[in-house]
Amino acid sequence: MSIVILGIESSCDDTSAAVIEDGLLLSNLICNQQIHKEYGGVVPELASRAHQANIIPVVDRALKLASKTPNDITAVAFTKGPGLLGSLLVGSSFAKGFALAQKIPLIEVNHLQGHILSHFIRTEISSQFPKFPFLCLLVSGGHTQLVVVRDYLNMEIIGKTIDDAAGEAFDKCAKLMGMDYPGGPIVDKLAKMGNPEAFQFAKPLPKGLDFSFSGLKTSFLYFLRDKIRDDSSFIENRKDDLCASLQRTIVDILINKLILASTQTGINEITLAGGVAANSELRNTLNRTGEQLGWNVYVPEFKFTTDNAAMIAIAGYYKFLKGDFAEHDTVPMARLPF
Repeated sequence: MSIVILGIESSCDDTSAAVIEDGLLLSNLICNQQIHKEYGGVVPELASRAHQANIIPVVDRALKLASKTPNDITAVAFTKGPGLLGSLLVGSSFAKGFALAQKIPLIEVNHLQGHILSHFIRTEISSQFPKFPFLCLLVSGGHTQLVVVRDYLNMEIIGKTIDDAAGEAFDKCAKLMGMDYPGGPIVDKLAKMGNPEAFQFAKPLPKGLDFSFSGLKTSFLYFLRDKIRDDSSFIENRKDDLCASLQRTIVDILINKLILASTQTGINEITLAGGVAANSELRNTLNRTGEQLGWNVYVPEFKFTTDNAAMIAIAGYYKFLKGDFAEHDTVPMARLPF
């Protein structure tokens, strides 16, 4: 009998639903919230209200695209955390109601583990999957981690940011240059036309495998302030070079720590996950480094880098195989460790 998992993702500002059958993706629908651009960042109250409006039509459409009905679903998986509490409550409440109505198991998923397991989403074109154990560089708007993955549900964080995450560094520095939110994709686009060696910015390197990006953000702020004092049009005239140099700095920090982690663990199976995994410079640099060092590198499809329910569904699939089900009194958590 087939195992059909309905996945629900609502950790931040995207409402997403996906259907996976025996590990094969049948549908993955994402409803974005554009209103946050007006405020330069996600407004939690607006996000949760939008989730309430979107969750039912998004799930309904995902089921139809998968040619499934609620009666076909074997279990429902939802994001327990980490994320915005109000947004998580919408997704978890819907999942609980769906599971109760259908009398099927409820599965809670760690959002970050979902990102990592996105590499195992099977599609009509997917062919290669990482072998255990592998090392994952997880980079998103709120998290930057190095994770050793020994099995689908056996993961260990060996390095993490001690302050800002890589995605935050992109977005905050972009905002200093007057760019819209989210700034990361805009920086990536403009960087393609700039010189990555034009400017030198601080590269905070804490001991061990931890990351730090707060110092980079601060040095970038002071650099811009000094330049603007002498030339008010400096940012507009040199925006491409600023973006290229900033991006190069962040990517160097990430890759250098990844090389150190691979050396210390002896693991050459390397994966990339999270929203910042969509950054073209990071993807290209990782592939080049992998060729130089003999790594087997796995980079996710763009559609699986940002928050999506397919990664929640695939994580739910492997938890279902283990019989790892949640009780209905489970509650979402804004901060959730592995």
